[in-house]
Amino acid sequence: MIIQKLQLINFKNHPEKTFSFSPQINCFVGNNGAGKTNLLDALHYLSVAKSFLGNTDLNNIRSDEDFFSIEGEIFDGEKENIIKIQMPKDAKKIIKKNDKSYDRIADHIGFLPSVIISPYDSNLISDSGESRRRFLDAMISQTDAEYLFNLIQYQKTIQQRNALLKSFAKNRYFDAENLEIYNEPLIKFGTRIFEKRREFTDSILPLIQSYYEIISNGNEKVTVVYQSHLLEGSGTDQPDQIFRKLLTENLEKDRILTYTSKGIHKDDLLFEMNGNSIKKIGSQGQQKSFLIALKLSQMNRIKELTGKTPVLLLDDIFDKLDDTRVAQLIELVNQEHFGQIFITDTSKERTENVVKKINEESKIFEI
Repeated sequence: MIIQKLQLINFKNHPEKTFSFSPQINCFVGNNGAGKTNLLDALHYLSVAKSFLGNTDLNNIRSDEDFFSIEGEIFDGEKENIIKIQMPKDAKKIIKKNDKSYDRIADHIGFLPSVIISPYDSNLISDSGESRRRFLDAMISQTDAEYLFNLIQYQKTIQQRNALLKSFAKNRYFDAENLEIYNEPLIKFGTRIFEKRREFTDSILPLIQSYYEIISNGNEKVTVVYQSHLLEGSGTDQPDQIFRKLLTENLEKDRILTYTSKGIHKDDLLFEMNGNSIKKIGSQGQQKSFLIALKLSQMNRIKELTGKTPVLLLDDIFDKLDDTRVAQLIELVNQEHFGQIFITDTSKERTENVVKKINEESKIFEI
């Protein structure tokens, strides 16, 4: 998948810009605050129809304007496709592929897979499990439409169950039979999600370990552990049996808390180095190296499952990495043939040196 052109109107701090890209390496160079990361965010929008920075769509409309528009020309190996995203202030977001609107935004996910490596990834280590669940869901959803459907249905069911629990508390009334209606859909969709998450984590772990060993010269050993309430049963219990038991045993607790306390919506990933939490013992360079290995593994897995080479977005990638780790990363990118790459940096000289080492066709845009 190659992004050939990008046109922006009123997107963040860019009133109107058009770029024609190299099929290999593209670099945005400029001072902090110039809008380099915003350009990567626009490319991310073309992939998954939302900001990787967590901004709401309305907040991405340029100040004092009524809409933003992002248009990309994408070559899929056979033909050129036009993806257009429009966000008016007073209407819902519209996404079109070749002038035809999607019925659901979810239908677009997977057409243009992408992976972004950014300083904001540090949240995956420092934040709560919610950040890691979102990351895990995003990884799997780009390659599995059924997973995304199950996830949407599960989240809807949880919201409805929690709303009913809050209603009971407000009205000082409780009806266990009415609440039980939500058990079967939670169990059905939840166990499907659990199995996919467990399978994906198992499949990506060897890749993470391999990439990290290359980037770090094998100085540390890392691992990823999938945590879920559905792993708490005995060895003979099936996930659906465990989930049903959890819902029954925690009914009174849920009534008091007014939310569903057990389920796959509480899953987490543990990132460990040499048997300890990376958050606690990892240096900034080690943590960033781990996150890079995690994202490169995601790219590899997407390519393996879909046959599509994801677009790689590298935001301020060389910050907090020493020269040795930068050299290892460059060599890795060169060997793996990761496809089209977009890089942001504040130093034009450093960027030019990096591009020369990778030895690929490139374009450098000064922002």
